[in-house]
Amino acid sequence: MENQDSKLPFTANPSPAIPLWQFGLLASLLPLLTIHLTLLVSFWQDALPHCNPYWLDCVSISATGRYGLAYFLFKAGMIPAMVLLALFWTLNSYWLKSLGLGSQRYLGWLGVVASLALIVYSLSLGHVGETFYLLRRAGVVIYLGLTFIAQACLGAALASHPSRPMSRSGRRLLLFSALTLFIAIFSLALDGLWPVWHERMEDAFEWWLVLLLNLHAVWVAVLWRRLGFVARMGVR
Repeated sequence: MENQDSKLPFTANPSPAIPLWQFGLLASLLPLLTIHLTLLVSFWQDALPHCNPYWLDCVSISATGRYGLAYFLFKAGMIPAMVLLALFWTLNSYWLKSLGLGSQRYLGWLGVVASLALIVYSLSLGHVGETFYLLRRAGVVIYLGLTFIAQACLGAALASHPSRPMSRSGRRLLLFSALTLFIAIFSLALDGLWPVWHERMEDAFEWWLVLLLNLHAVWVAVLWRRLGFVARMGVR
């Protein structure tokens, strides 16, 4: 006997859209929340002198995760944050493709390598020895460099979009990246010309660079929200 149900057409309701901008906001803010939380905990436990990290003669980001409870909080916050940022950049490659800007898979790879580098940095934080020092230096340099490159590439891709509002957003992101680059170059120039002043400001430069890189990601999350970047679950 033939199964009559097999003759019935199959229809499926489209799966609900899942907005992704909240994920982007979490991925961009979690690193900032982590380093500021560990800074406050270090102040509270008198592990570090009270100071303004964005000004002269304060402490490095590394110092906030070396002592006491902050040692564990730094790793507990930063390692998941880097996993989220790797996914964030992978999603950006799909976002640009959905905007008709072609395959941008390199953004995902840049984000993954940058995130892995900072995970190595986070795991080596609080340990003494030349090897751990080199791991920390390499980790932070690779993270900052590749994240900046990814952000500049994202802004350039958006700037090439035929839509005027989208192109304008891309140019603004590029200007924001130019500000980040200016601070980095100014830090290097100050080190060569006035090393004494650079030593007093070096940690502040690091805080400002990390702040700007993460605010750039916040801006991208806002664009995701404005343009309705969503995910849908489905079966092919």
